[in-house]
Amino acid sequence: MRTMRILAAALVPLAASCRPAAPPATYGAAPAADAAPAFPAGEWAAYGRDAYGGRYSPLRQITRENVARLRPAWTYRTGESAPAFATARTAKLEATPLVVDGTMYLSTPLGRVIALDPATGRERWVFEPSPKVDRALRFGDFASRGVSTWVDSAADPGAPCRRRIYVATIDARLIALDAARGTPCAGFGAGGGTVDLRRGLRNAPFETAEYQVTSPPAVVNGVLVVGSSVADNNRTDAASGEVRAYDARTGALRWAWDPVPRDSADPAWATWVGPRAHATGAANAWSVIAADPERDLVFVPTGSASPDYFGGERLGDNRYANSVVAIRVSSGRVAWHFQVVHHDLWDYDVASPPALVTVRRADGTAVPAVLQATKTGQLFVLHRETGAPLFPVEERPVPASDVPGERASPTQPFSAIRPLSPHALSADDAWGPTPALREECRQLIAGLRNEGIYTPPSERGTLVLPSNVGGAHWGGLAFDPERQVAVVPVNRVASMVQLLKADGFDWESVRREGSRLGYEYTRMRGTPYVMRRRLLVSSARTVCSPPPFGALVAVSLRTGEVLWDVPLGTIPAGLSPGLDSAVAAGAPAGTPAGAPPLLGSINLGGPIVTAGGVVFIGATLDRAVRAYDIETGRELWRADLPAGARATPMTFQLGADGRQYLVIAAGGGDEFGAGDYVMAFALGEQ
Repeated sequence: MRTMRILAAALVPLAASCRPAAPPATYGAAPAADAAPAFPAGEWAAYGRDAYGGRYSPLRQITRENVARLRPAWTYRTGESAPAFATARTAKLEATPLVVDGTMYLSTPLGRVIALDPATGRERWVFEPSPKVDRALRFGDFASRGVSTWVDSAADPGAPCRRRIYVATIDARLIALDAARGTPCAGFGAGGGTVDLRRGLRNAPFETAEYQVTSPPAVVNGVLVVGSSVADNNRTDAASGEVRAYDARTGALRWAWDPVPRDSADPAWATWVGPRAHATGAANAWSVIAADPERDLVFVPTGSASPDYFGGERLGDNRYANSVVAIRVSSGRVAWHFQVVHHDLWDYDVASPPALVTVRRADGTAVPAVLQATKTGQLFVLHRETGAPLFPVEERPVPASDVPGERASPTQPFSAIRPLSPHALSADDAWGPTPALREECRQLIAGLRNEGIYTPPSERGTLVLPSNVGGAHWGGLAFDPERQVAVVPVNRVASMVQLLKADGFDWESVRREGSRLGYEYTRMRGTPYVMRRRLLVSSARTVCSPPPFGALVAVSLRTGEVLWDVPLGTIPAGLSPGLDSAVAAGAPAGTPAGAPPLLGSINLGGPIVTAGGVVFIGATLDRAVRAYDIETGRELWRADLPAGARATPMTFQLGADGRQYLVIAAGGGDEFGAGDYVMAFALGEQ
């Protein structure tokens, strides 16, 4: 997420194959269990509401007709934006709270877990790990996106740790807590209710901050499945990205699966080529993992292998990296996988959580599916049992690399569903709020290698679109099963990436240049290169890509067609002086008068959808939460927030006749502002 800071700062001065298989002629129907999560309709029991991760609530009290009556109900502050909690890198409150058994649970960047009264926001208990998280460490993404919960049916009602809350801290500790009291479960782990996730890795972390955990574990069939976040652009043999399963009661390790194959008998072994290829690190699962208890499967979204921008030491397709991988919960064996990017050279992690849904065909057949949105702005729809595409996927030729020692994949997979973010940007497409800035951007684009999406990094400098924050990002998607509509937030900004020879590299001068021009530099150890990248912007720090810079897109899963596509958020006044002055002068070249409301915003955070026909999302730089009509994309309601809501909201209802609440963390971070707020909204009077 260092790149998100660069992006924001630029606005300020295959079924068991890495190649997609052809879809089978018919599919098995989804079992009835898919439609019936085993918890009350008013609860939000997992990050995506349930283990499947579709982020759909059956609540109907808030509707398209009355959503404009939403008013603040309560606000809670964690206190972590106070000076006493200062961290080496900005900490971001990105948690999606859970509500189960009449209590709300959330986590903070510093590993604290908080229980609240969901009707009032009053604190019930606070847990702080011991030892405390070291705030001086420079974690790449100092955040925690929430907790998980599990009920031990073997324990007596009211017994300690019958209901458990699990948190995976930024410093890679997996902790089990008694939900009623907030005390550690003594029988979990080696002692004190904790498992050390750094132990036993194939490639040990070079330093503590290289290996972290930001997402809650998946809980399925009495097992916790945990991924990790790895600083993956520093060296070829970065910390390894094993996905591991632990007994939910004892914390004992059940199995570990490494996305970089260790066994020559593994069918993916041959897709990692070179004497050091199998020592490659990362390819880790840092996003949220979805689960299908009935099918004994977890669905793991994997990232890029290390390092991000040069693959000469890991030639081949690098199967299991940049994939959605279905793994047997009971054994840790791969059932199938589908690779969305072959031999990644663009930092195109699978950042979005998979969503397990039921797709209904025109003949009424219900098909179990996996929806996977990607940083390339594509939406892949796969059969949940086989990984075969339900909408066609085509392997198309893409540009070759001109970097010595590199060999880019000759083809990449393209979904039949049209891209949700642009895949090309010509010099003639350059945008700027004034003619002079537009011409400057045109010249910048003309000077780069630019042959469309998947143009490999080069020594000359390459235009990358979408940038490495997407397209679709970790905010993921929401799915309305009644209307068969997926809603996806996307970014639409370009960046540039350049490979510079490391021999004789003048680090002192580039540090000065990086500070002045917004470049980020990384020495990719084990390769001949230093990586240089930044958002593609003018000297006035205005974006060279045409607006909207961020959008919310709805796709019909009946037809694969885009139903609506609307700008998401705005660029608030003061964030881009170059844009502000141009608009104030009345000369927004190529943009209608009143441009700022139409520009869209770089965004991070996901949507939810309700049976009331409403899509809720924060995510934008302009520090607001919004409601949209699921059928038209029309904005229905907006509430200003004290900081950016760089998180996914949730909704719950207390009792059959109680109020439905919308809750979102306004935790800010970088240009999203400073914040430690959890805010609840409910319907007010007419």
